[in-house]
Amino acid sequence: MSWQGLKITLDLFKYLRPYRGTFIVGLIFLALSTGTSLAFPKLVGSIIEVIEGKSKYTINQITLLLFVILICQAVFSYFRIYLFTKVSELAMNNIRSDVFSKIITLPISFLEQRRVGELTSRITSDVSQLQGLLSFTLAEIFRQVATLIVGISILFYTSWKLTLFMLATFPVLVVASVFFGRHMRKLSRKAQDELAAANVVVEETLQSVNVVKAFTNEPLEINRYKTILQRVVDLSLYAATFRGGFVSFIIFALFGGIVGVVWYGAALVQAGEFGLSDLFTFILYTTFIGASISGMGDLYAQINKTIGASERIFEILEETPEISVEEALNAQPSLIEGNITYDNIHFSYPSRADLPVLKGISFHINAGEKIALVGYSGAGKSTIIQLLMRFYDYQSGEILVDGKSIHDYGISELRKNIAIVPQEVMLFGGTIYENIAYGKPTASREEIHDAARRAHASEFINTFPEKYETIVGERGIKLSGGQRQRIAIARAILKDPKILILDEATSSLDAESEKLVQIALDELMKNRTTIVIAHRLATIRKVDTIYVIREGRIAESGSHQELTLLDNGLYANLIKLQFETAESN
Repeated sequence: MSWQGLKITLDLFKYLRPYRGTFIVGLIFLALSTGTSLAFPKLVGSIIEVIEGKSKYTINQITLLLFVILICQAVFSYFRIYLFTKVSELAMNNIRSDVFSKIITLPISFLEQRRVGELTSRITSDVSQLQGLLSFTLAEIFRQVATLIVGISILFYTSWKLTLFMLATFPVLVVASVFFGRHMRKLSRKAQDELAAANVVVEETLQSVNVVKAFTNEPLEINRYKTILQRVVDLSLYAATFRGGFVSFIIFALFGGIVGVVWYGAALVQAGEFGLSDLFTFILYTTFIGASISGMGDLYAQINKTIGASERIFEILEETPEISVEEALNAQPSLIEGNITYDNIHFSYPSRADLPVLKGISFHINAGEKIALVGYSGAGKSTIIQLLMRFYDYQSGEILVDGKSIHDYGISELRKNIAIVPQEVMLFGGTIYENIAYGKPTASREEIHDAARRAHASEFINTFPEKYETIVGERGIKLSGGQRQRIAIARAILKDPKILILDEATSSLDAESEKLVQIALDELMKNRTTIVIAHRLATIRKVDTIYVIREGRIAESGSHQELTLLDNGLYANLIKLQFETAESN
């Protein structure tokens, strides 16, 4: 067990503070249920005393007392379980909420380094491990420790000789339990990692199910999943083999100890040092104590599992978010005009610091102007947009909005002024209404209907039986590409941004859909600073300025007419290439 890991786990107990009253009451019921269970051996010993004629009570009186204690223990156990479960559910709810809130507020650079299935596993499997600690493991630790302390105290009072004889066997059990727990921690961490890997496979497969089916790779994905699950099974079986051997050893040592106690205790009874009822009580308490010690191994393993889970959770909780939830909630868009300046921007992605993507990009856009970024794939067009939205931070140069550095704006304050219509529209699995409202969650129904009308989306929405309440399916799968685009445009219109980004918004559409989407885009672009990234150069002829990007630099700039007249110009070659491609098709 690592002390640093234990400290991290103890830090999680701050989530119990709001419910400490309920937790303390639960501890009281736990103490009462443990106390009543420890009274049993003493009362059973009292029955032997009655049989020997050494007690002033009758068997009926003691039996009645046993039933009373049984009822009390049942009541105490019910409230203990209910109260601990209540505390653990509420605390785990807060932990899950905090972990999700942290993940969602972390920068893109962090999220790109982690797979979705891995992060999902943190919220599900790892938090479930912590829940076991609060609802079961803590109570068991208290019970086992109380049983050891109280039981051994009673045994010393009954016969110190026999107690010392009995305790001589315990160091072996304790050492074995610690060794077992340490090994189980390593195995459980490996099993958790493999389960996380299995979650990744499921997540990726379901997210890309169209690709899987198109390539008829269902058997490949099933095999990937089965391979990881088999590793989980192998680890679990190895752990079971180890645990089985340990339990067998514990049972042998425990019952061997009891046989030794009976043998030595019988000799003491014959010597007249104590009575038969005391020996019977002693044996029962020895069984209780032995069971507690044998359970320590599993508890130690459980604690180690919890430490491993809490370490992974704290790895996320200790990450620095790009924005706090409160800031995102309270942020208001600044009253900006939409002037944008890129001044000698140099940038490399954090994961590829030695590979420059932008090498001194400089240009200016006046408020309300429309510009286009064109160039071959990988030239850096999308990166220019990502820097404006502060998905990444550039290494040198400056990006200004209305003459003010983007770093002087709050991230949410800046992004509330920007809307993006991407090439691949990501819709959420709810209704059309909810997806449009995502642009402005506080919008009225009239505003949402108006945005859909202006985006030419109401035309197809009203053909559906459920209209705006139509479920779009996972990632919008029930809608066509053109329909998804118009929903995204309606969402952007509803947001009413000063700066609009169109990231190849029509490149994956057929001619008819493109025409409808282009009409919607023309409506959206009115009176907004617009940056268009386009492969289809025919869609950008009306913009004010076109910037041709090549290998992270601006190679050419000008209007469509100016750039087409450049001899051997990059833009002219791009048009020629697209024209030849269209001809061949």
